[in-house]
Amino acid sequence: MSKLGSLGARLHRGEVSYDFIGHRKLWYGISILITITAILGLAVRGLNMGIDFQGGAVFTTPKNTHVSVSQAEDAAAAASGHEAVVQKLGDGSLRIQIAGMDTQQSDQIKDDLAKDFDLNPESIAADLVGPSWGDQIANKAWQGLAIFMILVVIYLAIAFEWRMAIAALVALIHDITITVGIYALVGFEVTPGTVIGLLTILGYSLYDTVVVFDSLKEQTKDLTKQTRFTYSEVANRSINGTLVRSINTTVVALLPVAGLLFIGGGVLGAGTLNDISLSLFVGLAAGAYSSIFIATPLVADLKEREPQMKALKKRVLAKRAQAAADEELADSRGGFGGDPEDATPAVVGPRDQSGPRSRRRPSGKRR
Repeated sequence: MSKLGSLGARLHRGEVSYDFIGHRKLWYGISILITITAILGLAVRGLNMGIDFQGGAVFTTPKNTHVSVSQAEDAAAAASGHEAVVQKLGDGSLRIQIAGMDTQQSDQIKDDLAKDFDLNPESIAADLVGPSWGDQIANKAWQGLAIFMILVVIYLAIAFEWRMAIAALVALIHDITITVGIYALVGFEVTPGTVIGLLTILGYSLYDTVVVFDSLKEQTKDLTKQTRFTYSEVANRSINGTLVRSINTTVVALLPVAGLLFIGGGVLGAGTLNDISLSLFVGLAAGAYSSIFIATPLVADLKEREPQMKALKKRVLAKRAQAAADEELADSRGGFGGDPEDATPAVVGPRDQSGPRSRRRPSGKRR
């Protein structure tokens, strides 16, 4: 068995553990700091909305156009006065996107590009994209997000309880906020692929959270009938028991996404992969973090406010205090004379002579 598998088995059995719940204020502080940074980035820099949301023109050159991407970007920026997004397609043609263009401007830009590329203007295809289509996508995305959130809350409230539903909802909002904020800070273009990626990460984030919640539900059955563990301690055991599973699932999901983002988009220059791969990469990492450090500690906080759990905590702590006092008293008695056997009080009174080693001779004469 590998070291990670052995660690996972020991975590599941409770032989080793890390106190995630006990340090929940630290995790809350880190999450609040990251969320504030994301919101500030979104407020200051804003999102770099793509042509599908702003509207503009898309120019496609003929096959095997002998112009580099950087040259095309410079030529398009000079002709339009706006930053252009240029992509090299598989057949050697160029796809040039310029936002905020109308019909008259696109005709002039088309002629300028043909002159710079030494091409016939008729060989360059120009398509206008209106912002209304992007607005429809955004509205549908918001509707889908709202419906998804409502269904998640209803399902978790029925399958588990309302406190877990609230914690899962907070974790989902946390993941979306961080992902959108990083998009604003990095400056990647927001496209329909980005919207798809944002909706996709909700499922991954919810999966990790439900795995921990299912273990927590199983371990808290008849919890108030015992006096060994509090709810927070059982919640911490649930996190540790599913920790390696969550890590393995997240790493396996992140590897192909990282390949798309860093190799496909960074090394190979396939910029069309950046929009969806960045949202998936950040969302998967944030989802794994929130399920461990946000959702479960928040459930423990909410449950510990219940009168039954407060009473259970008092009983557990009282029993532990009594056990500690008894142990301290036993240690003090045992260490008084050095050897515990020396501290045993002597027997006062006549000895019992009826044992097997002491045979009393019966009275009277032997016959």
